[in-house]
Amino acid sequence: MLKVLIAVDGSVHSRHAIDAVSRLAKEMPAVSALLLHVRETPTYYGDLPPYDTVAVERAGLAHQEALLEAALTHAHATGLTQVVLASATGSVAQEIVRIAHDRDMDQIVMGTRGANALSGLLLGSVAQRVVHLATMPVLLVK
Repeated sequence: MLKVLIAVDGSVHSRHAIDAVSRLAKEMPAVSALLLHVRETPTYYGDLPPYDTVAVERAGLAHQEALLEAALTHAHATGLTQVVLASATGSVAQEIVRIAHDRDMDQIVMGTRGANALSGLLLGSVAQRVVHLATMPVLLVK
């Protein structure tokens, strides 16, 4: 069985990554997917009362859960059946690579924003960092 981690962020690019894995699964039925969303650790500037940080954390978790549920719905609509959800908080690229390693994934698949040469030679900074850090193959999808 091919175990694929799909990094999702709610963008059209991450939906394209799900689509790519779905096409792969049609050719090779033994594919399991882990949909992962990583929230960056919030940075607070100045003094915030404790209730504000709790509200920010709660809103971040709710957004993360909704984003993963939408990704799962899309994955099922494309025909992926063996799908698991995961979430993390921290440095996005480092967490993607760490979780892929910890869960013994065979491949990482993620979208790339592909803006222009000034923003990372057609790779987003997260995609560029994942490619640099990963020890397993990384498929970047536009």
